[in-house]
Amino acid sequence: MQRAAGMFFLWLITGTTGAADLVVKVRDAAGRPLADAVAVAVPADGAIRLPPKRPLETQEQIHHEFVPFVNPILVGSAVSFPNKDNVRHHVYSFSLAKRFELPLYVGTPAQPVVFDKPGVVVLGCNIHDWMIAYIYISESPYYAKTDANGSARIANLPARAYTVRVWHPRLEGAEEATRQPADLSGAAGAELVFTLRLKAEQRVRRAPVPGHGGRY
Repeated sequence: MQRAAGMFFLWLITGTTGAADLVVKVRDAAGRPLADAVAVAVPADGAIRLPPKRPLETQEQIHHEFVPFVNPILVGSAVSFPNKDNVRHHVYSFSLAKRFELPLYVGTPAQPVVFDKPGVVVLGCNIHDWMIAYIYISESPYYAKTDANGSARIANLPARAYTVRVWHPRLEGAEEATRQPADLSGAAGAELVFTLRLKAEQRVRRAPVPGHGGRY
């Protein structure tokens, strides 16, 4: 499910008074727009106010793929993993930010998974090796994901100074090295452009999946 991530949190915390929009454009080294990059704005003074509640997020399994491929969420959020296929999946992550397993299942597991530490979680399926996705857990409520045009908009940011960084699954080098300042203290909008060097894509080739009558 595509969405403008972070908008709900911004509304909860700040409303729209004295707010500004930050537009982030992400390109690869050849100047091509880069989708599925996550832009995060952190107040320059380090004062982050988190909402007391988070909405339930969703990471679906559709046609033997994780949807979305990149799913940015706020730290402390719970994520449901509905399996909408007619076969069973075994979802897991060995990432330091969150290690978990959802053994072979259909439908929706009774308990969502809570992601309580910032970082990046790589999702896999023990049955279908090509299934991979990323959950980006932001420590700041001000974030958004780039669309097919390589553009993301973080709306209604409180008027102040920020440090902005971007992450992508194929980012070469450290995420912290992408940081740029953005001064919204005058409540005026701003636009930042990021150019990322990317690693070669190494996704496992998808295999044909015949029907298994609800097994796997």
